[in-house]
Amino acid sequence: MSLQDDLTAVRRNLNELVRSVERLERDVEDAARKAPATPRAPRQEGMVPVPDTPYDSSLWKDADDEGLGARGRRAP
Repeated sequence: MSLQDDLTAVRRNLNELVRSVERLERDVEDAARKAPATPRAPRQEGMVPVPDTPYDSSLWKDADDEGLGARGRRAP
């Protein structure tokens, strides 16, 4: 393929992408008009309590310490 062929293919794909996005925007607008307005659940922000109790050690079985290598071996 020549550079011109590549550019033509890119333009064609870009035009197809633009058309697809336009169709998607229309579909979303149509769906928003047809769908009844439902209240959204309030966003819960703030601190999440983390218990002081130790984690179950079986959760970490066979896990490597990220960046430190495998457990029981020395890091370089």
